[in-house]
Amino acid sequence: MTADLSQIVKAYDVRGVVPDQWDESLAELFGAAFAQVTAADAIVVGHDMRPSSPGLSRAFARGAAARGVDVTEIGLCSTDQLYYASGALDLPGAMFTASHNPAQYNGIKMCRAGAAPVGQDTGLAEIRALVEGWLATGGPEDAASAGTLTQRDTLTDYAAHLRGLVDLRANRALKVVVDAGNGMGGHTVPTVFEGLPLELVPMYFELDGTFPNHEANPLDPANIVDLQERVRAEGADLGIAFDGDADRCFVVDENGAPVSPSAITALVASRELAKHGGKGTVIHNLITSWSVPEVVKENGGTPVRTRVGHSFIKAEMARTGAIFGGEHSAHYYFKDFWNADTGMLAALHVLAALAEQDGPLSGLVAQYDRYAGSGEINSTVDDQTARLAAIKTAYEGQDGVTLDELDGLTVTAADWWFNVRASNTEPLLRLNVEARDEATMAKARDEALAIIRG
Repeated sequence: MTADLSQIVKAYDVRGVVPDQWDESLAELFGAAFAQVTAADAIVVGHDMRPSSPGLSRAFARGAAARGVDVTEIGLCSTDQLYYASGALDLPGAMFTASHNPAQYNGIKMCRAGAAPVGQDTGLAEIRALVEGWLATGGPEDAASAGTLTQRDTLTDYAAHLRGLVDLRANRALKVVVDAGNGMGGHTVPTVFEGLPLELVPMYFELDGTFPNHEANPLDPANIVDLQERVRAEGADLGIAFDGDADRCFVVDENGAPVSPSAITALVASRELAKHGGKGTVIHNLITSWSVPEVVKENGGTPVRTRVGHSFIKAEMARTGAIFGGEHSAHYYFKDFWNADTGMLAALHVLAALAEQDGPLSGLVAQYDRYAGSGEINSTVDDQTARLAAIKTAYEGQDGVTLDELDGLTVTAADWWFNVRASNTEPLLRLNVEARDEATMAKARDEALAIIRG
């Protein structure tokens, strides 16, 4: 096919509409390129429940095998299950998923052995260049001896690994509603939760990549309404929602109220620090709440602030030897999971923390949810650079206000802060605001939006 790889090769992965932007013939070339760039003798490949995923995954495997690489196919899996396989088997891996995107999309998340990320600066640019070259010349030459294709089930081992990291067996029983959104949580949750003191109320566990009930994107409040209602109707202790490839988890309390991912980051950080004797580095991105570094310090740890994006988090995890990392987008990274992100392990930590005490989840997380936040507010703008410059001009030099440009522009005062970042893919500016109370947050938010949209 004729393909514009600039439209589908993103900063961290491959993603586009099938078959309009890419198809199995292109997936086969990506497999060959991945084999060459990683220089591996063997790789592992998995896929989600989207209709196009099995064919794309098998084509990628064929492309790698034609280059002499032995391929272990683990079939249906969550993204963090693929990371588990990459770590446990010490093999480079490829996961076929478009996460929370609509059904017509698909993509590839790639990693080196030990679940080390592959992004633009760590191999993805080279993979793209190889594929573009082969599209022009007719493809790569096959190896003298083709590699093998072998099927392997890793779900049981993945579940056992996670349960070995968080022990729930002696805790009080909990009633938990889980909304899998017809995504891969419906495949992994039953095995991970098996034998634990949990009464599971499943929602939308049927694997269906057309997402017949709602988008598998719990960041959008519209997609957790069913979960919130079911938690209240069941009198459950909490609710958990997973995105399409089940690498992110979102939590609602016993009242159906959403729990901030920053509060989850702080809660899990306190548990990981306790597990490591009150010592260790915890990574958080710059739009997480003030509460995260506060809780880390209160529990003896060292917080490290980084840019938004999993490649930055993972790089800092590796550089600092961090024990845990969290993003406000509900990605949670663990040293005990090859520095990779796993929503399932974060969910187990929340369940364990709740079960280890007698109170409700709302009371437990209140100590970690200390400030008023705006959530992410997107504004369409004609000129991202000009609008960012206008904000900088407006706040620069104000008494008691500091500015930094680690990622976009962060403006910080004694009682509030906000960050404005440009989208890499759309003409948007993304605003996040936090303050010590709701009124102060609203004032800071409205002042910033007036400049952004002015």
